[in-house]
Amino acid sequence: MAMEIVPVIIGTIAGITDTIMKSISNSDLSESAASMTRALKELTEARKDLETQVEQAKLLGRPPTNQVKGWLERVASVEAEVGLIIEKAELVLQRSCCCNCDCILRYKLIKKVRRHLLIIHNLEKKNFDVNGADRGIIQFDVEAVPNGPTIGLEVMLERVHHLLMTRKGTTLGLYGMGGVGKTTLLKRINNELAQKLEYDVVIWAVASKDFVVEKIQQAVAARLGLSWDENDVQEQRAVKIFNVMRKKKFLLLLDDLWERIDLSKLGIPVPDKDNECNVVFTTRSMDVCSDMDADNKIKIEFLNEKEAWSLFCQKVGRYDILSSQKMKSYAKTIVRKCGGLPLAIVTMGRVMANKETEEEWQYAIEVLNETPTELRGMEDVFTLLKFSYQNLSSDTLRLCFMYCTLFPEDYSIEIEQLIEYWVGEEILDNSHEGKARNMGHTIIRSLKVACLLEAGEAESQVKMHDVVRSFALWMASECGKNRMKYLVQPSAGLTEAPGIKRWEGAQRIALWDNAITELPEVLACPHLLTLLLHWNSGLSRISNGFFQSMPSLRVLDLSYTSLREIPESICELVELRHLDLSSTKLTTLPKQLGKLQKLRHLDLHRTYLRTIPREAIYRLSQVKVLNLYYSYGSWELQDFEYENEASFTDLECLSHLDTLGITITESHTLKRLAASKTLLRCITYLYITECEGLAVLPLSTIPENGKRLRRLSVNNCRDLMYLKTEPEDGKNWLPSLEVLSIYRLPSLTVVWKNPITKGSLQNLRSVSIWYCDKLKNISWILQLPKLEMIYLFYCKEIVEVISGDEQIHEEAFPCLRAISVRDLPLLTSIAQTAIYFPCLQSIAVINCPKLTKLPLKVAGSSSQPTVYGDKEWWNRLEWDTTDTKPAGIVEPGSTYEVSVSIQEEENLASPVEFVAVPKFAIFSTVISEGEDITSETFLNDGGKKVWMKVIDVVHDEQSGRLEAWSQDFQLRGAEVDCKLVNLRRHGSVLRFLVLVAADHTLGTTLIRMSAMANATPIVTNVTKTTNKERASDAAPRVNIEDFCEEHYEDILPIIMEKARHDKRKEV
Repeated sequence: MAMEIVPVIIGTIAGITDTIMKSISNSDLSESAASMTRALKELTEARKDLETQVEQAKLLGRPPTNQVKGWLERVASVEAEVGLIIEKAELVLQRSCCCNCDCILRYKLIKKVRRHLLIIHNLEKKNFDVNGADRGIIQFDVEAVPNGPTIGLEVMLERVHHLLMTRKGTTLGLYGMGGVGKTTLLKRINNELAQKLEYDVVIWAVASKDFVVEKIQQAVAARLGLSWDENDVQEQRAVKIFNVMRKKKFLLLLDDLWERIDLSKLGIPVPDKDNECNVVFTTRSMDVCSDMDADNKIKIEFLNEKEAWSLFCQKVGRYDILSSQKMKSYAKTIVRKCGGLPLAIVTMGRVMANKETEEEWQYAIEVLNETPTELRGMEDVFTLLKFSYQNLSSDTLRLCFMYCTLFPEDYSIEIEQLIEYWVGEEILDNSHEGKARNMGHTIIRSLKVACLLEAGEAESQVKMHDVVRSFALWMASECGKNRMKYLVQPSAGLTEAPGIKRWEGAQRIALWDNAITELPEVLACPHLLTLLLHWNSGLSRISNGFFQSMPSLRVLDLSYTSLREIPESICELVELRHLDLSSTKLTTLPKQLGKLQKLRHLDLHRTYLRTIPREAIYRLSQVKVLNLYYSYGSWELQDFEYENEASFTDLECLSHLDTLGITITESHTLKRLAASKTLLRCITYLYITECEGLAVLPLSTIPENGKRLRRLSVNNCRDLMYLKTEPEDGKNWLPSLEVLSIYRLPSLTVVWKNPITKGSLQNLRSVSIWYCDKLKNISWILQLPKLEMIYLFYCKEIVEVISGDEQIHEEAFPCLRAISVRDLPLLTSIAQTAIYFPCLQSIAVINCPKLTKLPLKVAGSSSQPTVYGDKEWWNRLEWDTTDTKPAGIVEPGSTYEVSVSIQEEENLASPVEFVAVPKFAIFSTVISEGEDITSETFLNDGGKKVWMKVIDVVHDEQSGRLEAWSQDFQLRGAEVDCKLVNLRRHGSVLRFLVLVAADHTLGTTLIRMSAMANATPIVTNVTKTTNKERASDAAPRVNIEDFCEEHYEDILPIIMEKARHDKRKEV
């Protein structure tokens, strides 16, 4: 039964199926396929539109989301599947067969088509905001960078904060030496200031020495949340970055720049007032600040003494050890040696953290002074500085940098002297006049902007930081491999010269400013290029064999020694270019000096020279600089005994001479000089004295308006009425003159016969006039834009310094620092109208009874000068307002008088501000010949640490010259007894007592004790005992005060040089 039913069912199903299949026609498949094709086309168009948007978003730095990526992937899959379905449908439609097989195939295809149509419709429903403003950008608050505790940056941080707040849209450069704390400060700006300043985004990036653009672009892109495609070129990345950052208020912090970076090439908009963005970067070179167009440049300074000590104690951490007075003194020495450089302080603090005994601390100090790289971590400090050294643009720069190690630690180096040494060694090319000097100043500037040199105490000086100097010596010794290359011990307190072996391998030796009295008899120094022995005042003799084995020596400085003769073997120095014998006791020169055929610089100023053999001078065919200022003056004498003496004719034979310092002591000699155009064009330093019958000094004879003359001193010419230049000299006469000194010219009625024109005397900085009784005023100083010091003493008829008829402009005296007037009995006015002196620091008025008003105008919060004078005069002074009265008055009752500023002849530190009793001063007292001083007591202001130097200026009546002797003492208490060695020398003595504060600043005012006043002098308890036996044998006595006033220009340099080379010694 069942078996019979099955065929019936199958037949029925087959019939139904056949009916259904026959009902699925080709037209149904064709319509379905057409619908799917249209839908697919629309989907494909949507896909292409979306891909275009995605590409555009990528250019804006907006990567596609995962949803977009997934949709595109699904569309691509559907497009492939639909393509296959359409191909099959086309094949089926091409056949007209109506068999069941084709019907089944059409049915399946239609079913797939309808399913894919649904998929396509679902895909089309998706809507993506590809170009949303912030889609794909990751927003962060300020991203902190790791930074430890800091000391001494608060003031600098506040300054940066102020600049960023008030100067929006600017670029700020922070520069300074490696290890000084630039990166630390930048991190604090990121961590502490950024949020206060409300930026949209703060970006931190490190450039480093090996800078690559991609490194900074990657850091910026990561901070902005942008995609980073390694296949993108730099320009594509820049576009992405720019299109995001141009809509943001950003702060970009760039650390450790070594060269200019073009921000626009990175894609970073340049900060301006419209976008209010800021860029702050750090660098070791001020040049990079300029190259980056920094609107503000801030130098990161060293820590002060208190900050440095605090940081060191923090790193040592052993307060139990540092509480010991002895250990504390060692620690202070180490901190001082680090010079306020944070990296060095931190390193040394860690080194000393586990040192507990005195011996360990003493040894550390010794190693730090001699071989600092042996201390753990110090080589890392030097490696950091080495980057700056290697970044210098030439080997010449690097060699000039290392040459600065020949000067002591923290010593202010005279730039002109340094350049002279460089020229002497031929580090600089001196083939063209002025080229070497200009190149030298350029090199100094390059080293300063690289933070490898610092400004000195005066504008004419530079100095090298202690740590940098140690590093430079390390580099000079080939990173410690050849320590014999430089023998450098200036100001080291040596009483004996180092052993012979120390000399033999050296290229450069600096043993100056010591107490060496003897040198080795014979030396072999085949490689020696520079030998500096000056300021060994006890050195009176050099053996004849000393110079015989120095074939390479080029620079020799023996100045400020007691040498009385130069050995004949000096002729063996065949390569010598620079020889300095100034301020020695030489009375003659050896003939063999003329054999130095390569000598270019010979300095003999302030010597005792009485004779100069012709052979010593005229053979020096290559000499360019010859300085006999305040020295030999026996030119053109006709006596038989002088026929072999050097003459102007010999000087005229020096074809390469371009700088000449000369002393004239006879009127006929001056006339002969005036007739020599060859010599006149070279004169740089001119000293004229005791020229009888000279009524007019015709400076018009000097060629080119006297442009080479830098220093002019005219003394004891009793008939001289004025100095004169001719009208045809033009407007720019004496443009280089820096110092003018006029002494004892009783007939002088006016200084300059010609009116001072605007272009004349434009570099004159010091004017000193003594004993010119007919002079009425010096109104011409109004025309001197660089005038720094005025000294007007003992001029009986001076009524006004500046005449009341003169119109005084507001810009008059922009540089004036000191005014000193003394013993001007008729003086009623310095100026009739009040003057604003922006730089004035001191006014000294002594014995000017008719002067009742000072021409001071106060501007805003500007500092006021200190005034010196006696009580009676002070009480009679009249003031326009109480605001005019200076705050820094030396109060009435002072027990000293101001005589003359010590800065007349030399560039020393600026005067410091004095209070009731000067911290820094030079006192003097007169001691007659044969007297002994056994004890002196000083009153030390406030118990401050003060160093004292006793300088005795002795007049040797046999030679008629001055000598200087000195002793050093420390003053630590309120009253200190100084035991002095007894003076037992021939001749009268003027004793100068130089006081220097613990910061090593030398005072610049010479203060003379009044022996006649009732006031108690500062120097008390002076015990004098007269040696009658010696007094009876003495030569005729000279009034030492008169002598010193008459020879004041000789005395001042002696005092200054004696004092300033010791002022840096530690108290």
